Amino acid sequence: MRKSILAAAFASTLAIPGLALGQAAAPAAAPASPHTFTGNIAIVSDYRFRGISQTYRQPALQGGVDYSHASGFYLGNWNSNVNEGAGFPAGNLEMDFYGGWKKTWGDWGLDIGAIYYYYPGTDASVGNGTAAGFTNPRNGATHTGRVSNTELYIGGSWKWISLKYYHAISDYFSLADTKGSNYWDLSANYDLGGGWTLIGHVGQVHVKNWHAGTDASNADYTDWKIGITKDIKGWIFGAAYVDTNAKGSCNVGNPGFYCFANNVPNAGIGSGTAGFKDAGKATLVLSVSKTF
Repeated sequence: MRKSILAAAFASTLAIPGLALGQAAAPAAAPASPHTFTGNIAIVSDYRFRGISQTYRQPALQGGVDYSHASGFYLGNWNSNVNEGAGFPAGNLEMDFYGGWKKTWGDWGLDIGAIYYYYPGTDASVGNGTAAGFTNPRNGATHTGRVSNTELYIGGSWKWISLKYYHAISDYFSLADTKGSNYWDLSANYDLGGGWTLIGHVGQVHVKNWHAGTDASNADYTDWKIGITKDIKGWIFGAAYVDTNAKGSCNVGNPGFYCFANNVPNAGIGSGTAGFKDAGKATLVLSVSKTF
């Protein structure tokens, strides 16, 4: 009787899928990699940084790469063409390098990091085509050398709303004596369903020590945006109304700080040697982008 029971048990074992003699057990699924790499590319009708045109209100080609780890740490690079008259004399490229840590807990999120804005080939000593240039009207301090900017940031999010604060630990885009300048960014991305997303944004720029009581030297302003995007098979098509209250008047008698030239150097507003545009003027920005 004992031999019969053992024989039956052995026969049952052979009948179990994966345990039969000569049949290997199914391999275990490979653990998910903690590393993620992505790339992105975009074409925009006007590159607006904090509401201000960086391309003389002309199109831009943009793209970058990102790395993230399951622990929350990330690194990335993003690039765009720019116009030298927007504060980048002798340069035409922006390269951003950033890194930090971010995490979510349910509907809440936290993002902490640093970003370095680099403009290869630029020379601040040439001047930037604005009324104030790189010399501080308040104290006469002048910044020379390559144009750059370094900021620390911290941001929080809840569902589809985020608030982020940026603090410059260098001269703000090489404007002399402006270390400590800052920017607040309140943004929203609301999913409407069907691939549609409603976007909104309000930002506030404060350029430290850049005030001499005239409109031309006042670099502080508020910018805002409202728009919509549509996801079509991974391609994101967007349209957004962008505006600011930045001092960008190109009036010869009282030019605004954000009245930018097309070329550098130039002989100044009204000279007829270079074109000028209000870089903070309202516009409709069209875009198409893809992440892969």
